[in-house]
This record gives sequence, C-alpha cells and structure tokens, in this order.
Amino acid sequence: MFNLMSSPEPSSPISFDVTCQNLHLESTLEDLCLHDYQIDANQAGTVLAQLFELKPSAPGAILMDQDKFLGMISRRRFLELLSRPFGREVFLKRPLHILYLFGQRELLMLPREISVVAAAEQAIQRPVSALSEPIIVQLSDQDYRLVDAQQLLIAQSCIHQLATELLRQHTQAQMIQTEKLATLGQMLAGVAHDIRNPVSCIAGNSDFLKNSCQNLTRLIQLYEVENPEASEKVQACKSEIEFELLQEDFPSIFKSVQASVSRLNNLVESLRVFSRPDTLKREQTDIHDCLENTLLILKNRLKDRVKVIKNYGELPQIYAYPNQLSQVFMNLIINAVDAIEEQSKEKRRSGKIWIETEMRPCSPQEQVSMELISLEELESLIEAQSSTQEDAENDQTTTSPVAELTQDAISCISVRIRDNGPGISPEIQEQIFENFFTTKSASRGTGLGLGISHQIITEKHRGRINLKSKPGKGAEFEILLPLFYN
Repeated sequence: MFNLMSSPEPSSPISFDVTCQNLHLESTLEDLCLHDYQIDANQAGTVLAQLFELKPSAPGAILMDQDKFLGMISRRRFLELLSRPFGREVFLKRPLHILYLFGQRELLMLPREISVVAAAEQAIQRPVSALSEPIIVQLSDQDYRLVDAQQLLIAQSCIHQLATELLRQHTQAQMIQTEKLATLGQMLAGVAHDIRNPVSCIAGNSDFLKNSCQNLTRLIQLYEVENPEASEKVQACKSEIEFELLQEDFPSIFKSVQASVSRLNNLVESLRVFSRPDTLKREQTDIHDCLENTLLILKNRLKDRVKVIKNYGELPQIYAYPNQLSQVFMNLIINAVDAIEEQSKEKRRSGKIWIETEMRPCSPQEQVSMELISLEELESLIEAQSSTQEDAENDQTTTSPVAELTQDAISCISVRIRDNGPGISPEIQEQIFENFFTTKSASRGTGLGLGISHQIITEKHRGRINLKSKPGKGAEFEILLPLFYN
C-alpha cells in the first residue's frame, strides 16, 4: 500500500505491459497488473495530487475511511475537477471525501475471480463518460486494487488473439485428421480390392473342389459295388486315412469354407462402401444396411467384449448420404464400447449395446428444431387447437390441429444406440457435441467424432440427436431422421 502519512518518495512507475505469454483463455483479473493505491479520505487533495505526480502509472486511488471502502477517484476525474474555475483553490486544501462527493460517478467493482473477458464485457457496457474509469478489484472485505481500463482491454485483445491462434491450430489439426481419414479411405479401398481377388479365387476353387470330391466319392462307391472284395492294401489305406470320417466331414468342411468366403465378401463390400467417397446427391438408403455394415467392420472390436442386442423395426428407405450415416453410427458405437471398456476396468460387468430402430411421429418441438415446420406454423396450430377445444369435447372424432402433426407425412426414423456404461455427467452433456471436446486421451480421441456426427445429422440430413444419460446408468443417443425434407 502506498504510504501517505509521510511525503511519498519518488519511484519508478508500475508497468502495465500485458503480454500474451502471461495470459490464457481462462485468465482472471488476478493475472493482471493491479495497482495498490489506497488513501485516507480525510487527507487533503494536495496529497492525492502529489501521488499522481510521482506515480504516472496510477490510474486512480481508492478512498478509505477508517479501513472501510468509501469510493475511488480516478486520475482523469481528479484533473477535470482541478481544471474548473477555482478548482485548485476549492479542492486541494479540503479533505478528499468532499472532492469525492463533487466528482462521484458510478463505480464498477468486480471480484478477483472474474475472467478477463467477462470483466471487459462489463467494462465496455458502462456509460460513455465512465468508459475510461479504472475498475475496482475486490481481493477481500478490506483489500482493494485498481486495474486500468486500457490494460483490461489490451488483455482482452491478447486473449482474443490467443483464442484465434488456438482455433487455427485446432482447424489445422482437423484438416490433418481429415487428410489422414481420406488416405485411410483410399487404403481401405485398395485393401478391399486386393482381398477381393484371392477371395474370388478361393470361392471358385472351393466349388470346383467340392464337385471333384463328390465325383471321387461317387467313383469310389461305384468301385466298391463292382468289387466288393477289396484287397488288404485298399482296406488298410481306407483305415489309415479314415475314409468314412472324411466322407462325413467333406460336406461340413466345404460349407464352412463357403461361409467364410461369404463373410469375407461381406467384409470387403462393407470396407468398399465405407471408403467410397460421398456423392454430391442423396441416394436411397437402407438404415439397417448401414448399421449392419458398421457392425461388421467393428466385429473384431466387439467380439468377446460387448454383446450387441438388435431390435429392428420396419423402416422405409430414405434419401440420405449412406457413408455419412455409417460414420455417425460408427462414432456412437465406438464411444459406447470405449465407455464400457473403461468401466470394465473397475467393475466386472458384461458390456451390452442395444440398437433399436422404429418409425415414430415427431413431436411439434422436434418438427420446429428440424425445421419441418416453422415456429409461426406451430403457434397458429396451437391457437387453432385451443379455439376448437370446446367443439372437440362435444365431438370425440374431432382431430386437433396439433395432433395432425403426428401423421406419417412428418414421421421420422428413430435409431437408438444405448449402452450400460458409466453414463455421462450433466456438465459433459452440455459440451459433448462441441468440436475438439473430448474426455479421452490424445491417443484415443480427437474430440471431432461427436461434433462431426452432430453436424452430419443436423445439417446434412435435417435431423436431430437426442442424448439421455444419468451417471452410472449408461447413455442413449437417439438419431431422428425425417422421411421428407427439402
């Protein structure tokens, strides 16, 4: 504290240089250079004039009356009062509390914990005459500091530059990740093509081998009929190779080979479809095919770890971007698997994922959020419903206008992906669809998956993602896709 009981000694002015390297996005007023100039309100105005002369950096002084906060006089306001006719004669020799009464203005006092950005927003909302006034920072009940308004705005500018740079870095990281995914897609397409050729060869040769084995077996059976008394060498060879067992195993062996070839073909097709570049136009899409292709790709990740329980309803095909929908399903299922695996480290509990699909009517609020109807249309329908409510009570067959919104023309496809993981806290739910937000380590998550998924559903398909979760009770993501939209 500046000692005003004796004549103040000259000292170097306090620098309020603000550098971005000393700030971060969550910086508070405590991180700035705070001026500690407190003065007894009963001192004469000459003492304050001497302070401002010796301390050019002092934006003002806090007035105290018996260790209690009285107010603040800024350098600018002090000089304005002295510049009035007879101002020096009137104010310099009288106590400061009298000067404060004449020059009193609305003060802005903020706690030390408030962020620089929030403080700057409040500072610039003051009247024009008070924009340059210092801001009072309350450290405790009896401890106050001043922060210069210009210093605060400089700090806000630095934080803005820092946020811009971080956003640029995040955008660059997203571009790199996108390039990696594009390269990976090309690699998947190449791998799928390379696998398809030998699989086709195996499929063709297995059919040939199956037919050949059947012919050889038929030949041997015919030989045994024509020569019932086989030589000892033939009998010994048949016993050695377990001919009877081979005859029984041949059909199941070839059936197993053909089933494996079929699974490989399905996997190759799923990889090819998933890695195919998105078309510029929507195409007829089967939601169940997208889900099955995604589950097939993730089969190794799910095997022996998570049980998938499917309950598919009757769904029509819709015009959509199938690759993008598959990407959304994959993101949600992978997140569910990660959550279950994280929980299984602490609790011995079998993981389960439920995937359910159905057609259901969209609520009026959902229709508004998906822009299937406008808010004005909804309000007019509700108003019409209230005006016809009395008639509806007399006629039970009357259909309310809002009820008409639940017909097939504005029904939607619902895809629910639910898990029995640890759930999601309310704090995380508020940020979960923001880009770059993640609770995973850098090796497991980029914070782009759910953000991109939300963008795909809401912007590309005019749909909606609903999240229901309670800590300890798992999480459920519901994807709503309208049947018709412009």
